[in-house]
This record gives sequence, structure tokens and C-alpha cells, in this order.
Amino acid sequence: MAFSGKYELESQENYEKFLETIGLLNAKTDHKVVTEVVQDGNNFIWTQTIPNWTWSNKFTVGQECELTTMTGSKFETLVTMEGGKISLQFPQYQFTAELIEDKLNCVTPGEKGVTFKRVSKRI
Repeated sequence: MAFSGKYELESQENYEKFLETIGLLNAKTDHKVVTEVVQDGNNFIWTQTIPNWTWSNKFTVGQECELTTMTGSKFETLVTMEGGKISLQFPQYQFTAELIEDKLNCVTPGEKGVTFKRVSKRI
């Protein structure tokens, strides 16, 4: 399934608690995050934007890639896709994303058993 498109936050669970557990509570925003995904085969550019802040990563499924955390730290990880679900390990959490009924569903089990879920609608 093609991920390419622009998505706007529709709902989320455990947002504030998740940010607190990974030490980023100061990054909390009430703005609706817009996620833009550009997919060309197994190559992706994944960008999240709110007013005055943009976070973007380029990666290739099936390859070890250098990515950047929300705080700007660089790390390397293997990006996989199985059953239409993208999966990668950030330093403090696992990230998965899949399209369900044209909505981008991201699930992030993090430290201390807090799982952050975000659903974004295609715009």
C-alpha cells in the first residue's frame, strides 16, 4: 500500500504521558501535527510539521539508515516493512506505522510501558 500523501492529526492516546517518559514534555504542542510521506518504492521521506518546527527523516526499507530523533540526535537503525507495516527502533522507543482505511496509524510503545498511538487522516 502506498504511504505517499499528507496527513493531519485526527486523534491520539497517551501523548503527554509518552513525552514525559522520554523526557520531551517541553515539546508538547496543541497544534495538529501534519505528516507528509513521500514514497518511491522502498525509499521514504517522512516529515512532521507544526508551526515553527519540522522534523524529517529519509530512509530505505530493508536497509540500515541514519535517522534523527526529535531532539536532533543521530542514530542508525534497520527499517523494515512487513504486511504493509513500517517498523523501526528509535533509541527510546519502537515506531510502527501502517495505513488502515486511508488513515495513517502510528503506534509507539515506549519506556515504562507507555504506548503512544496517533491516527492521522489523509488531507
